[in-house]
Parts: sequence; structure tokens; C-alpha cells
Amino acid sequence: MTRILLAIWLSLSALIAPAHAQSIQDILQEYGDVIAKSSRKSIGPAITALASSGLPEAKSVLEKWQNKEMWMRESDGEFVWAEEIDRDTLHIHSFAGDDLGEAPDDAFKQLKPNSGIRSMIGSALVQFQLNDPDPDQRRIALEAIARDPDESHRAPLRASIDGETSPTLKAQKERLATLLTIRFDDDPAARIAAIDKLRGDLGLDVRAALNPLVATRRVAATDAPDGNVARTLKPGSDALPRAEAIALLMQAGILPATITRAEQRAALEANIENGEVGGIRVNQLSSQEMRDRAYAALASVGAVPAATTDAEIDAALEDTTFYELYAESDPDVTAAAEDALETIRTKVGFNQFLDLALDALSLASIYFLAAIGLAITFGVMGVINMAHGEFIMMGAYTGYVIQQIIPDYTVSILVAIPAAFMVTFAAGVAMERLVIRWLYSRPLETLLATFGISIALQQIAKNIFGTQARPLTSPGWLDGAWVLNDVVSISYIRIAIFVLALIFLGVFLFIMKRTRLGLETRAVTQNPKMAASMGINPDRVNMLTFGLGSGIAGIAGVAIGLYAKVTSELGSDYIVQSFMTVVVGGVGNIWGTLLGATMIGSLQKVIEWFNPSNTLAAQTYMIIFIIIFIQFRPRGIIALKGRAAGD
Repeated sequence: MTRILLAIWLSLSALIAPAHAQSIQDILQEYGDVIAKSSRKSIGPAITALASSGLPEAKSVLEKWQNKEMWMRESDGEFVWAEEIDRDTLHIHSFAGDDLGEAPDDAFKQLKPNSGIRSMIGSALVQFQLNDPDPDQRRIALEAIARDPDESHRAPLRASIDGETSPTLKAQKERLATLLTIRFDDDPAARIAAIDKLRGDLGLDVRAALNPLVATRRVAATDAPDGNVARTLKPGSDALPRAEAIALLMQAGILPATITRAEQRAALEANIENGEVGGIRVNQLSSQEMRDRAYAALASVGAVPAATTDAEIDAALEDTTFYELYAESDPDVTAAAEDALETIRTKVGFNQFLDLALDALSLASIYFLAAIGLAITFGVMGVINMAHGEFIMMGAYTGYVIQQIIPDYTVSILVAIPAAFMVTFAAGVAMERLVIRWLYSRPLETLLATFGISIALQQIAKNIFGTQARPLTSPGWLDGAWVLNDVVSISYIRIAIFVLALIFLGVFLFIMKRTRLGLETRAVTQNPKMAASMGINPDRVNMLTFGLGSGIAGIAGVAIGLYAKVTSELGSDYIVQSFMTVVVGGVGNIWGTLLGATMIGSLQKVIEWFNPSNTLAAQTYMIIFIIIFIQFRPRGIIALKGRAAGD
């Protein structure tokens, strides 16, 4: 209410020209008693007079007052602003710009406006800030209005639009002015036009402005509905259960408060005399009917409050109209708001689907990066490598070590990618030469051996780096997110991982289709004996292929480390999804791996959307679905063709 009065005073003051030129000190002296009293109820005219004076010092006075830097000299009531030098001394300045030197503070009274007055001063300062030469100040003013919109902001905001030189700030001002029109304008036609202007806008501030217009409250009345009625309600229906209807009757004073069974029992116990209650023996109170009779007898003599009978409640429900009443009084405005919100809800639903699709695509790219190396070692070579996740972990730690050496995050990431490849390639070659080569065609032994290696590698990582998560920091240009609107956004890191996944898809296809290693790998995979007879060394090809798959896992570790925490258990978080990706997509087919990653990523995001608070349940449902899927497609989405398919 005070802010509305302030806005009215500002408007009236703008229409009334002063009879003679006043200085800022004249205005302060005129309202000196009100300012010194600092009462929110009476301070409005003083703030209005300063804000509408047109004097260049007005902004400074209001700012100093708001910041509790304005003082009043006790001897003559002159207002100044001062800086505190120590506990007893002030450095005094006049609002005309004069330096008045130092003075003891006991000769001055500090003005300390409370939070309500400071808020009113802030509203008055908006008109100055909106026209400030500094664009940053104008932006700050707009942000302040957006955070706490008020009726008093509307006039100065509209007045500042035509003179705004920044196209961006002008658009913000026009949008804010439209929102303030929806909230505060007295003309229904203007409000409806403003609502139509923002129809379909996905901004949270638009919904914040529209939702109060369609807010309702439930009313019970014995006469005809009065106001903007949203709908009538029938007691006992799903929309208005009987208990809620009775509560509304009591709230409206139509029905006296009822008592509960527990309250009735307590009242009966309190009125036992000589083994009787209301003329009824205590041993006869086993039924509810007898307890009701005893209570009625007590009520007839005024010993307890009278209880409302079911018949009286039924009669009151029958004679009363229940309805929901809009907080907004104009039905045309509420109809326009409902229509606009319905349009917004439709667009929000579509954009939520788009956001979910982007999340699924992002997760799929992470799974694809994690699985692309396994697609070589397991999908092509048929080796069940349970230590594949640890190669991912080794790549992430390699990136961390590189960042300790090279502090520039962009350069360190560019160096870390080939470094991680070389480290994990060498580790993969060593593992293949020392362990895997002796276990080809023995899948169970391979699984057990690589599982033991994975545990050993995790323990080595703990011994070197500890159990605390290590940071793998992304470059500054990957900070933030690509924001389409208030619903759809995706972080730049996820976009980078998606691009990296596409790059490695192309690299893998080039290696397998256009290089000698790829040709030899495919030959050894399909028929190792025939490949050996053609001069190909299967042992060498297996070693390089396993090293290649391990090296790609290391690069995936660098990418995943930018997104997830780098710990010794990093790889174990992705090993299950990696195997599922390869198996579901189709063993030995890179396109199948891509489709498998897309399917698993999408499925997990959809399940998480339905059950957002339980990610473990989402993974469980996903595994169950994949088990069922494999029953119908045991060779995956894209089955391997050729000799290897029959082995």
C-alpha cells in the first residue's frame, strides 16, 4: 500500500510545477521533521519530493540516505552527508559538493532508515538508474526490477524506453514493461494485450506473472457466487471431499465447529458422576449411539458445547454453494491468462522432450566413447576385458598429471589426449603380451584374469593418487552451457564430448576401412588361419588391435574426466554400460555400438525422467529391459555377418 501511495505521489508531483525554484536543502528542510522521524507511514511525501524535484543532487541525496550516510546537524537542522573517520569524528560534505571538513559526531544525528524506508528509497532511485549513462547501472536497475517488481516501477520504466540506446537493454525494458502491465495495469484491455504479446514465451518470469491471475481460493456461501468464479464444486466429489467441504462450512461460520470422537470421549470422561454420564450408566456407553445420547444430555444442560449432528451437516451441505473464486476479478483477463498458460504448457512439454533428447544424446556420446575401445577388444577380438574400465581411469589420471605440469588448461587438454593414448596403448600392449595372448579362445579364464588385473590397477591408483577425487579441469571456453530457453540447455563440456565421439567414430572407421592395420584386423577376426597363410602375423595384429582399443579407452578417460570425478573407481562406473553397449549394438560392428549407446543412453534418461529420485532403480530397470531385448535379438541390433558370425 505504501508503495502505491508513493507511485501516486510521484505522478501528482510530476503534474504540479513548483511555484519557485528550490534547492535540495530547501526540500530537505521542508520535510526535515518527517525525515528525522523516519516513519514508513509518513515518509512517502519526502521521498517523492526529492525524486520528482529534477535537481541533479536528488540522486546523491537518496543514495546517501539509503546507505545511512546522511546526517542532520543538531544546531540548525541542516542535512549533510558524512564519512566516519573514527568513533568520534566525521568528515562532512554538503550536498552541493562542498567539503566542510571534520567535525565531532555528537553535533550531528545520523539518519538510519529501516528496511521498509530503504525499499521505498530504492523504488524512487529506479528512475535515476534506468537513465544512468552507464549501461551497467541500467542493467543492474533492470535486474532489481525483475527480482522485485512493483507498481511504482512502471511509470519510470516506460519513460526510459524511448531514450534507451542499447538494443539489448531496450528489449529488456520493453519486456519488463509488458510484465508490469500484466501485473499492475488497471485497464483490462491493456493487460490482455500484454498477455497476448507474451503468449508462448517460455520465460519463468512470464509464468510468474500469469499464475497469480489464475490462482483460486475455495469459498462456501449460502447466497449466489460473488466475483470471478472459476468453477462450482459438489461436496463429496473427488474435487471436494466431504471433509474439506465441512471444513469450508466451519471456516465460513455456516456450521459450528464439530468435535472429534476423541474429544467426545474426553468430555464424557470429565463429566462422570456416581458412575453415570448424562443420566446413562458408564457400562452402557459401549456403543457410539449411547455415547452420542450421553453427550447430547450434557449439552442440553450446558455442561459441554453442543455437537453438530450428521443431519445438520447434511442440511448445511445441501443449502450451501461451493465454488472456486479467481484472485483476479476480471474474467476476460483470467481467460486470456488461462489460454496463454495452456499455450506455454504445450511449448514447455515439447521443449522438455527436446531437453530430454539432448540429455540422452549427451549420455549416449559418453557411453559410446567409453565403449568404442571395447568394441575393438571385445567386439572384434572376442576378448572379455574386465579391465577396460581401468584403462579409462588411467586416461583420466594421465590428464590430471598433465594438468599439474602444464597449468594452461587448453594446452594441457590438447597434450593430455595423445599422452593418454600412448600410456594406455602401452599398457594394453603389455597386458596383451603378458596375459591375453595365452588365453585366446578361453573366455572364462580371460574374464577372471582381467578382473584380477582391474582390481590390481584400482589399488595401484589408490596407492599413487589416494582415495580423494582429483580434479580434471576443463578450459574456460568450455564453462557454462548453451541455453536455448528457460527449459532447454546443454553444457559445453557435453557438446565437446559429443563432438569428440563423432571424431573418434570417423577415426575408427578410417582405421578399419582405409588402413593396413584395419584390413589385417578384419582378416584375422574372420579367419585367422587363412590370414596367416596370406602372410599376416596374427600375434602382431592382435597386439596392435588390443593396444588400439586400450588407447582409445584412455582418450575416453580424458573426456569423461572433464565431466565426472576422477577416482580409482571411475572405470567401474562405465564398464557395465560399455559391455551392454557393445552387446546390444551387435558384437563386432561399430555402427551397432553407436546405436547401442544411443539406445542405452536414451533408455536410461527416460527411466530417470519417470523416476528422478532413484538412479539405481533406473539402472536396474534398464538392465532388465536389455535382458528382455537380448532374448529377442541375441546378436544385437546389427548382427555380424560372415564367417565370424557362425563361430
